[in-house]
Amino acid sequence: MIQTPAQAVRGKSPAGKAAKDNNGQSPKAEPHGHGHSHTHSHSHKGHGHEYEHASPPPPPALTPGRRRILTILEEAGQPLGAYEMIDRLASASGKRPAPISIYRALDFLVDQGLVHRLASRNAFMACGQAHQAHEMVAFLICDVCGSVSEAASQPMRQSLTALAQEIGFVARDQIIEVTGRCATCQDSALAHKEG
Repeated sequence: MIQTPAQAVRGKSPAGKAAKDNNGQSPKAEPHGHGHSHTHSHSHKGHGHEYEHASPPPPPALTPGRRRILTILEEAGQPLGAYEMIDRLASASGKRPAPISIYRALDFLVDQGLVHRLASRNAFMACGQAHQAHEMVAFLICDVCGSVSEAASQPMRQSLTALAQEIGFVARDQIIEVTGRCATCQDSALAHKEG
């Protein structure tokens, strides 16, 4: 099973169980050179990726506040703004955290590749893929229902890297946001037209 980076940090499998290897042992985390962790080997072959990851790095240390924010984003399953996170934290704990503390925690989580920032929505979401922290990522955002799908593509990254090199540009972040309609909303619109 593939773990999201956030699940690896929390030591959980996608089913919510503590991560174990085939022998029932907790796997050791070892570095493999990208800004977040996952405790498995997997290949992206056949999904537009032609590379493999092996040994994971140790998970970043998360303070209780950072862990709460990551958990809120994971449980939301959709992008949230900083003030929405403040409201959720306040309703859970009875204390309203200062916005600066939320933004600092979010900056850390983004830098670790555990959370992504969607600039067009001024919102954040937990990383749903096991990719490199600064790898090219595309977000497919539905204008109708607001769902967001995260995708990474080696050919897309190579094309944009080549384009940037042609003009002498050095990219800091490589995030693409594409808006449109998800398959579910397209099906609903089609059913509405036919009915």
